[in-house]
Amino acid sequence: MEKQMPHSRKKKSLGIGGLAVIGGGSVAVVALIAALTYLQMGRQYKEVFFPNTIINGMDASKKSIDEVKKMVAAGIDGYQITIKERGDNTETIKGTDIGMEAVFDGSVEKLLEEQNPLKWGEHNSKFQNFDIGTLVKYNQEQFDEVVSKLACFQEDKIKEPQDATISQYESGKGYHIVAAVDGNRPDPEKVKSLIASAVSDFKTEVSLEDGDVYTKPKITADNPDLINQVQTLNRYTNVKVTYKFGDKREVLNGDTISKWVGIGEDGKAYLSSSEVTAYVKGLASKYDTVSKAKTLNTSYGKPVKITGGSYGWKMNQSAEADALAEIIRSGESQERVPEFKQEAASYGENDYGNTYVEVNLTAQHLYFYKDGKLVLDTDFVSGNESKGWSTPAGAYSLTYKQKDATLKGEDYRTPVAYWMPFNGNIGFHDATWRKQFGGSIFKTSGSHGCVNLPPAMAKTLFENIPSKVPVLCYNLPGTETKTTSNGTTKTETAGTTPTTAPTTAAPTPAATTATTAAPTTPAPTTAAPTTPAVTTPSTQEAPVTNNPQQEVGPGVSNSTGKKKTGPGVK
Repeated sequence: MEKQMPHSRKKKSLGIGGLAVIGGGSVAVVALIAALTYLQMGRQYKEVFFPNTIINGMDASKKSIDEVKKMVAAGIDGYQITIKERGDNTETIKGTDIGMEAVFDGSVEKLLEEQNPLKWGEHNSKFQNFDIGTLVKYNQEQFDEVVSKLACFQEDKIKEPQDATISQYESGKGYHIVAAVDGNRPDPEKVKSLIASAVSDFKTEVSLEDGDVYTKPKITADNPDLINQVQTLNRYTNVKVTYKFGDKREVLNGDTISKWVGIGEDGKAYLSSSEVTAYVKGLASKYDTVSKAKTLNTSYGKPVKITGGSYGWKMNQSAEADALAEIIRSGESQERVPEFKQEAASYGENDYGNTYVEVNLTAQHLYFYKDGKLVLDTDFVSGNESKGWSTPAGAYSLTYKQKDATLKGEDYRTPVAYWMPFNGNIGFHDATWRKQFGGSIFKTSGSHGCVNLPPAMAKTLFENIPSKVPVLCYNLPGTETKTTSNGTTKTETAGTTPTTAPTTAAPTPAATTATTAAPTTPAPTTAAPTTPAVTTPSTQEAPVTNNPQQEVGPGVSNSTGKKKTGPGVK
C-alpha cells in the first residue's frame, strides 16, 4: 500500500500580486469612508449656510435661517451708522430715526434651498456674498428728511469747489497755476444712495469721500489749456526790450507787459494791440522832436528858441507798434532802436548836431557849420516881406541838391546853377540877377520865399553841404543891419542909426566870406562870432539896385498886385 505524504500546514506566500489586491481594497475602503464622511457632514448644509457666507454684510456661516433672522433683528435693534465727511467731520443716523425694521419675505429661505450640500467643501476657502434688499426696510420719508438735515448740507458750512486758475503776475517771477480747491459741497442724490446702500448692508460706517459724492472742480492744475495759457503769458512777460535813444534808455519788461496781456473769451492768451500802440505813442511823445522847440546858441552870442518847421525825430508809430508786438509774442528779449519816419542828427532837445546851416532872417546872414567848424558865412536876401512872402522861421532839413535847375513861378522861369530846397519849394540858390545882398533888401525887394545867395557862396555851400543837414531859420531882434554886400565887399545903404547898439561887438571879418576847408572857428555853442554894428532900417527903404527892372529873377516882383506863388523846379 502506497504511503501518502501528509499535507503541510505551512501557509504559502501571496507574492506581489496578492499584496496588490489587498492594498487596492484598503484604498477603496478609505475612499469610501471619506466619501461617506463628506456626505454625512454635507447633510448639515441643508439646514445651515455654507462657510464663508455673507448676507447683507453679516456673517451667516453655518447659521440657520432662524439664526440669520435673529441676527438681522438684533442688528436693527440699536443700529446706527456713522457718516464720515470731508474735513474729518462725522455725523450719526440711528435706525430708529428712519423707522428701520426687519423684513423677511422668504429670500433667506430661498438662498438656503439653492445651496447644494455636496459642494460645501468648495466654500472652506471660497466666499459667497449675498445682498438681499428685503431684509430691512425703513420709512423713505423719514430717511430723506434725516439725510437732508445732515450738517454737510447746511449752506453756511459749505465751501464751493474752485477751479484751478492763473495767479496774478509777480515781478521777476511771472505767472503760475493756482491749484483747484475741492470744497465740500455734496451731491444730495449721491449721498442718499450711498447711505441707503450702507444701511441695507448693516454697515456701521460710511465715507462720503470714498463714495465720491462731492462736487468736483471743472478745471484742475493739469488741464492742458490752462498750462498752455500760463506758458504763453510767461513767454510774453519774460521779454525785456531796451529802447536806445542816444544815451537815454527806456526799458520795457514784464512789469508793464503784464498789464497788456490776458485770457480771451476763446480761452487763448492775448496781447492787447491797443496797449502796445499806446506805449509806442508815449515813446514818440517823449522822444519825437519834430514839433518841439529847439534852442540854438546863435553865432551872435544870444540863444534863440526856434519853433515850427519839420526837422527832428519822428517815430513811425504804426510800424514800431507792429514790430514791438511781434517781439513780445516771440519771447525774445533785445535792445532796439525804434522805427522812424524821419531821423535827426542827434538825440535830445537840440537834435540838430554840430553840422547845420544857421539862417538869421533878421540880419539876412547865414553860417554853415560842419562838424562844429565854420565853413561859410554870407549875406543873403530872403522872402519879400512887403508882399507877404517872408521866409518862414523854423527848423528844416535840406531835402536834396540839384545842379542847373529851373525855378518857376506864376510869372517867371529862371535857371539857377545850384538848387538846395529845405522847406517845400523854398530853398537856397544862387541869384545872378542880384548885385547886392543882406541889409533890408528883403523888406521890399525880396524873393518869393527862397534864400538868394551870391553865386560864389551858393557854389561853396553846394559843394560842402550834404542832404538832410538841418537848416535853422530864426528871427533875432537886435541884429538888424543896413549893411549890404555884393558877395565880396560891404556897402552901406541909406538908413537911420539905431538909438541903442546891440550887446555884441562888431566882427572883424568881411560879411561874406567862404572857405574851402573848415576853419578853426569853434562851434556856436562855444565862442560865438561878433556881429556888425546895427542901424535901424528905414521903413520905406528903396531897393539897392539903381535899376530894379533889370532884376527879374524869382526873388523880385515887378508888380504890386496879387501875391505871387513861391518858386518851383522844373
